[in-house]
Amino acid sequence: MAAKNRVVVGLQWGDEGKGKIVDLLARQASIVARFQGGNNAGHTLVVDGKTLVLHLVPSGILHANITCAIGNGVVVDPEVLLKELDALADRGHTIHPKQLLVAEGAHVILPFHRQLDGAREASLGDQKIGTTGRGIGPTYEDKIARRGLRMSIFVDDERRRNHIAALLPEKNRQIENWYGQAPLTIDEIEAWAKPLAARLAPYVTDTPAVLHQATQAGQSILFEGAQGTFLDVDHGTYPYVTSSNTIAGAACAGTGVGPTQIHQVIGVTKAYTTRVGAGPFPSAMTEEEEAKLRKIGGEFGATTGRPRRCGWFDAALVRRAVLLNGATDLALTKLDILSGYPALQICTHYADGCAPTSAEALAKALPVYETVPGWTEDISGVRTWADLPINCQRYVQRIEALVGAPATLLSVGPGRDEVIHRSVL
Repeated sequence: MAAKNRVVVGLQWGDEGKGKIVDLLARQASIVARFQGGNNAGHTLVVDGKTLVLHLVPSGILHANITCAIGNGVVVDPEVLLKELDALADRGHTIHPKQLLVAEGAHVILPFHRQLDGAREASLGDQKIGTTGRGIGPTYEDKIARRGLRMSIFVDDERRRNHIAALLPEKNRQIENWYGQAPLTIDEIEAWAKPLAARLAPYVTDTPAVLHQATQAGQSILFEGAQGTFLDVDHGTYPYVTSSNTIAGAACAGTGVGPTQIHQVIGVTKAYTTRVGAGPFPSAMTEEEEAKLRKIGGEFGATTGRPRRCGWFDAALVRRAVLLNGATDLALTKLDILSGYPALQICTHYADGCAPTSAEALAKALPVYETVPGWTEDISGVRTWADLPINCQRYVQRIEALVGAPATLLSVGPGRDEVIHRSVL
């Protein structure tokens, strides 16, 4: 049976190039559904030479015949979402409610969530986690504590005001007493929320029902994750993680589609390793090597602009990610960036059998490297496996052998069509 419903996940610490892969595979889908995270992740698309960075809108939105859905597992900043829709309209892509569905059960990021997020991170000093300060964590906290504001309430003026009024005294005590900042008033928040809610109301719907109907009708769904495996709140380098589950299994909980409806898991990984924010990073390069790769690869965060830490390909890390996600295929990105290196290093494992199970374990990990020959040829124009330099082929094959999954899609440039298909995805 040909794969129909696919999950696209990151196998590292995010920034692997999932946006491009989702945009590419969206051609074969009827619906693209985002299942977790918030606007703390940026997915970069390069189409016809123009760059577009999306934070909440699923990466299939540029395909006019595809429906995009923001699932209940996502936390939504309504202001950011509407700014994205306005930016798309300015580029000639007006998004109508039938093209973008927002789950009734998605939780809403409110101004006090953003304020608390920034204040907490600032108070940590040298112990900063590396949060983006977008209010993601505090919103998930309220969700788990069963006091969060869901989108179905946000678009109802009376229920929204009552809900926020009940939350605000506690939030203001934290803002004032813990962090010494000015409190918010219900009128201030309502002045912000009401016009946003009015604009978003037509998009809000019962997304699980729509996805169910699609599967019953034999339509294909592409599930889009944000961040990467090792930012997963349960399986990542805790506490240097995000506040949601980023692995493939979260696609089910974050959209309301059962696990029997998932047919393929595509794990996206760079041909090297990067990380934004704090936390252990075993395969880090020297400062000189890192500066070179960062410049060539444009390794700066799509959301924050922060420089990414750069390292050699960490097969021990990705091998663990393949296991956690049940990845059936690899999409290997930024392979072209390694052109010109006379030799490449691959971290094959960690000394003493260390496994990437936690921040503590990775902090002690000593990478064991294997040196393989590089290639000098520019591969950005290559479109077939046979035309790749032999050393490039061997590099890919070595990665496959080490991590236990086939690299069926190779990205050799930022553009939508700068890819090599090694088998039908």
